[in-house]
This record gives sequence, C-alpha cells and structure tokens, in this order.
Amino acid sequence: MRLTDYSSVREDNLGMVHNVPVGYTAYAQAKHVQLVEKNPEAAIPLFWAAINSGDRVESALKDMAIVMKQLGRPLEAIEAIKSFRHRCSIQAQESLDNVLLDLYKKCGRVEEQIAVLKQKLRLIQHGLVFNGNPTKRARSHGKKFQLCIRQETGRLLSNLGWAYMQQLNYPAAELVYRKSLHFDADGNKACNLGVCLIKQRKMEEAVAVLASINYMDKKDATSIDRAKQLLKEIKESEDELRMVEWGAEIDCNIARKRHRRLPVFEEITTLNVASD
Repeated sequence: MRLTDYSSVREDNLGMVHNVPVGYTAYAQAKHVQLVEKNPEAAIPLFWAAINSGDRVESALKDMAIVMKQLGRPLEAIEAIKSFRHRCSIQAQESLDNVLLDLYKKCGRVEEQIAVLKQKLRLIQHGLVFNGNPTKRARSHGKKFQLCIRQETGRLLSNLGWAYMQQLNYPAAELVYRKSLHFDADGNKACNLGVCLIKQRKMEEAVAVLASINYMDKKDATSIDRAKQLLKEIKESEDELRMVEWGAEIDCNIARKRHRRLPVFEEITTLNVASD
C-alpha cells in the first residue's frame, strides 16, 4: 500500500477538494485517491485499511459505503455498515442510518427502509436525536441549513409514507402522510396524499387535499402542476364512470322492456303451435 504525504500539495491544484485530509494516514490516502485522483475503486481498500486500523472509522465507513453505492455495489455497503457500525460512536449512528436508508432504497428493500424509519421516529419520540439539541446543521443540494426536530419528523414520516406506497399499502400511507403534513406541510406531501386517496376511491377527499396546494405552497410550481394534473385525472375518471353508469342504466332499461314483452310473445308462440 502506498503512503504518500499529500500535505504539501497545493490546494489550488486540487479544484474543490478542500475537504481532503492531509498526512500519511490510511483515511487521508483514501480521500485523496477518491477525490483528487478520482479513482473510487482504488479508494475502497484504503477505506478498509482505515477502518481496520481504527483511523477515523466513522468517516471511513460512511465514505466507503457511499463510494460502493456509486460503483453499483450497494449490497456490500449494507453489509459493511451492519458489520462495523458497532465501532462507531452513538452520535454517528444517525448518519449511518441515513446512508443505510439510501442503500435500501437503491436495492428496493422496502421492509428494511420501513424498519429504519420507524426506529428513527421512535428515537425522536424519546428525545434521542440531534445529540439533545433542538436543531442540527443539514445539507441539501450542496446548501447548508438548520433543520429542526419538527421538520425532521415531517421528513421521516413522508419517507415512511412513500415506502408504504411502494408496497401499495395506501391506507397506511394515507395515515402517515396526514401526520407528515401536520408537522411540515408542503405541496409534494399533499400530492402524495392525494394519490393515496385516489387509489382508495376517496375522490372528494382527494379533490379537497389537492385543491389546497395552491394556498399551501404557492412557490412550489412543480407540486401545483402535479396537483392540477391529478385533479384533471379525477375529473376524467368521474366523467368516464358517469358514462359507464349511463350505459349500464340504458342496458337495464332495455332489458326491462324486453322482459315486459316476453309474455306476449309466449302467448303468440303458444297460439301458433296450437293452430298447427
């Protein structure tokens, strides 16, 4: 294994790799190979070396799992986290769970997603998240922001609702999305709730939920457009249903008329047979 000191490498030559640690350690080597040399495959053995030597185990395990996912090896990443998370601090478990959720989603393992989400919600219920703080720093699309427990609860419930939708368990998804909207309302959650209601043929409730999105999240053009499309589909579905019911009613009326005429034809047939 090569051990090169990268502490003298000029940062301006490394582009956006300002987060790369310096020194001779296995973890520093792994990050340099991953981010500077852009060779994620070669970085994995170095991450393993860092984990086995106790060098920043939490960061090495999480970073290695992310690299494995990027390389299409999510099952290996799942097993690595399960096998070595006991070496990580209590504070690191929440972050590892987030990586696990992404991996389970990648593999389509919905039951495991649901189990992790429920566990995270239980931790919130018992006040065991954010290291006892009311907020934590989070990152989304490269931007940092403060996340409060109420928002985190809404986010986890929304993810749980989505997992239930993948199982076609729309009653459970409906219940969870309603709770999610109570904690952190937005147009996307409302649209998903609308879909759950449509799947259960609760059209009036679906219309009410979808119509509220314009007032709930006016800046979310995507959710508003999606809500309009769903409302259009509901109307088309109801029109189609009315046409089917109208056709069935016509068929029923014709059948009644035929039934009323049958005795007459029977009498004529009987008379014809008798005259022969």
